Amino acid sequence: MKHHILAVAALAAAAVGCQHQAPSGSLEARVAKLEAAYARNAEALEFLAKVYAQQKAQQQAQQADEPADDAVFAVDIAEDVKLGQVEGPASAPVTIIKAFDFACPYCYRSTDTLKELTAAYGDKIRIVYMNLIVHPVARPAHLASCAAAKQGKYKAFKDAFWAKAYVPYEQSKGQDAAKLGEDNIFAIAKEIGLNVGQLKTDMAGSACAARIEGDMAELVKFHVDATPTFFINGKEISGALPVDEFKKLIDDQLKVVAASGVPAAKYYDDVVLAKGEKQFRAKSDPK
Repeated sequence: MKHHILAVAALAAAAVGCQHQAPSGSLEARVAKLEAAYARNAEALEFLAKVYAQQKAQQQAQQADEPADDAVFAVDIAEDVKLGQVEGPASAPVTIIKAFDFACPYCYRSTDTLKELTAAYGDKIRIVYMNLIVHPVARPAHLASCAAAKQGKYKAFKDAFWAKAYVPYEQSKGQDAAKLGEDNIFAIAKEIGLNVGQLKTDMAGSACAARIEGDMAELVKFHVDATPTFFINGKEISGALPVDEFKKLIDDQLKVVAASGVPAAKYYDDVVLAKGEKQFRAKSDPK
């Protein structure tokens, strides 16, 4: 499309190029030439105007969906932390939220990135996991992760599921959905020492269903509709970034927290939650 537009623009420019030449003849004659050139290319010029308007509208729509660069979003993670959907200490100065889906390839790939960050920063970061079901086939796994959390084994289940359910599913190119299903989930649960009977009860209960819906309702406030989406102390990042870019963002936040004078253990609650924005704000909506 871009090349087509340039070609039409060149045609139009060539057609009206006489206006850049040394003037000859009367003013009326020169105006008549310009009018004739415009008439010959009116359709092309009208097309250019329509394409420009479409591109402008698309740009404005895109900016309306992109978070403002200066926005700090107050994502409520209290229930996630309470249940145990978290890795890292409460005293960590930097909180990384990962909104994910258990059938999302990029969510899986980002697990290695988070492991590397945890190894690099230790107790300076904590990772909070929020459920965002994009693929319905992932729902049993999310329910099971909640049920595992009730037995104090959220991380153990999460890691085992990625390795023993998602990886075989991906290797089947999405054909073997049974790998993500309940039978395999129960087998994994047994391997990691979960009480499978209790797991089944909790998966079928209302509490875990409500927990998942609660996460998704909270994320909707901030227009999160794709996985993975991350928040670093309230700063939104869509998609999986390279480790070095994550590190730069974490380092920036460590400096911000240190300069704030707020104790690290209280920073998320006292600054991000208390002073952050309670709903989405786009680039097109300056503060």
